[in-house]
Amino acid sequence: MVIARRYAKALLLVGKEDGNAETYKKELDMIAGLIDGSKELEQAIMNPLYDSAKRKNVLKNIIERLKISQGMTSFLLLLFDKGRIGFLSSINDFYKKFADELKGIVRGRLVSAAALSSDMIDKITSALSKRTGKNIVLEVQQDPNLIGGVITTIGDLVLDGSVKTQLLNMRESLKRGESV
Repeated sequence: MVIARRYAKALLLVGKEDGNAETYKKELDMIAGLIDGSKELEQAIMNPLYDSAKRKNVLKNIIERLKISQGMTSFLLLLFDKGRIGFLSSINDFYKKFADELKGIVRGRLVSAAALSSDMIDKITSALSKRTGKNIVLEVQQDPNLIGGVITTIGDLVLDGSVKTQLLNMRESLKRGESV
């Protein structure tokens, strides 16, 4: 993971310098998704049992067909030449995180027992943005096991307002003989 982090950070620095950080984010996500989505393509590029020149040609053909920018092309070929192309998916994950941080965006997860209206999601997002001082982008999921309420996770911050947790806390209090 340290390797992927370093390469992602380096690419972000280049992107900040040449003004293409957002372009690199889109291109990296596109090519990483393409390779992750096809095991045959992944093998054709990353399997060391195949000839290195042929694997590099496959990568070059993909880059050419996708019309990838020169900066990203150089980055991908560098990864290949250094034997780091296998870290592409992890590099993409780190790069997205760093690019979001650069723009003041924090990604989080909102899990609710029932479907929430878009208005309710907007209110929660707004409240979290005020609390953290950052722009929050939430991935919304449902989990009927919560019984009711929501759990929000943003980085290390977990706000658990689920009925399930409240019931578990009550049970523990009763076991200890505390009044509820």
